[in-house]
Amino acid sequence: MVAQRIAVVGAGYVGLTTAACFARLGHDVVCTDVDEAKVDALSRADIGLHEPGLARSVSNGLRAGKLRFVHGAPAELSEVDFVFVAVPTPTGHDGAADLTAVEAVLEQAGDRLSPDCVLVIKSTVPVGTISRITALARCPGVAVVSNPEFLREGHAVEDFLHPQRVVVGSEDEAAARRVAALYAGMDAPTLITGSASAELVKYASNCFLAMKLSYVNTLAELCEELGADIGDVTQGMGLDQRIGATFLTPGPGWGGSCLPKDTQALLATARAAEVDFSLLDAAIATNDRQAHRVAAKVRAAAGGSLTGVPVGLLGLTFKAGTDDLRDSPALAVAELLAAEGAVLTGYDPSATADRCAGPVCVVASPYVATENASVVVVLTEWPEFAELDWARMACGGRPVIVDTRDLLPARKVREAGLRLISMGKPGQEQRHHCE
Repeated sequence: MVAQRIAVVGAGYVGLTTAACFARLGHDVVCTDVDEAKVDALSRADIGLHEPGLARSVSNGLRAGKLRFVHGAPAELSEVDFVFVAVPTPTGHDGAADLTAVEAVLEQAGDRLSPDCVLVIKSTVPVGTISRITALARCPGVAVVSNPEFLREGHAVEDFLHPQRVVVGSEDEAAARRVAALYAGMDAPTLITGSASAELVKYASNCFLAMKLSYVNTLAELCEELGADIGDVTQGMGLDQRIGATFLTPGPGWGGSCLPKDTQALLATARAAEVDFSLLDAAIATNDRQAHRVAAKVRAAAGGSLTGVPVGLLGLTFKAGTDDLRDSPALAVAELLAAEGAVLTGYDPSATADRCAGPVCVVASPYVATENASVVVVLTEWPEFAELDWARMACGGRPVIVDTRDLLPARKVREAGLRLISMGKPGQEQRHHCE
């Protein structure tokens, strides 16, 4: 493999992972960001993220001289073969993606690029963005390519180095193949297509997963009404290869930095194209109701009122394996509980103790979070929660456990003398005395 000169603009989850992993593959990478303090920290290999393997990849890249971090739009942009744009595209006031950061990159860097450079958009952008950028490009000869990312927080390095697929889209096929060649040697199917199709693949994938989760959460509610077990139902569904076993676990709702943003953006795109995408609209509405459904379970567990009730929360991040609190369904539930007067103490393996996350006082131990609680709510699927000493918890305050992730070992919890309320399970509450 011939080492390429790559610039990555944006040092967030996607940009930093892209830069570190390309350096790991032997390319010469410069990563730039507008946050000078972040650049200084990254230059010391202080990544400030809970992302397995990423700090080590950054450190190794710096030490090998394959990775550098700089502030702003450096002169080196004129000397690279590829510029990857990985800046945020948050939800705008109308639900569509806000491309302000992408446009700022083009404004600052556009006239610095050499004619042989390929401009690669990693940011999630609406369909038609690549075509618009190509038309507005200030450097004749610079090809613009879509190369959407499919990185899961908590697995970003693994997903980059061992992708399930590589998607590259452009009307300039030669440029698209140059980008695809950067991933040579990875055992993954590569799709080279037009820019509009590549842009839509990312939205279509995330929105399908969101709809699948909303479907399962509604199915769990139906199971409770009919006396069925959601675990058995989804196990039977998942054995069908057309459906698959992933994203079939009920929970407090979906969140994070991607699904809420991308569902809104695709819905806005559909409306602009005058396409009725009521299926996606319903999935979003279902997810909005899910936090209220969880809050109702907690209220019922507390006896009908949450005023002054101490509630312990286990898990605050939007999913296990990350420290990301953005659009966390756990915090959405916490806000509803606090609005009803609950006193919230929480623990998360990745959250700093002795601070607040919204209305939650964060502590350093799951036992501290739950020792005086009347109700304990499991909100994030951290595996360690399944290994807690439930007998110790029962002797401390005998709380009711609301497990929104169906994570806990039901038999052990009930044998410890605790009442367990799960998602999508038939009535199975038992009480035992603490020895």
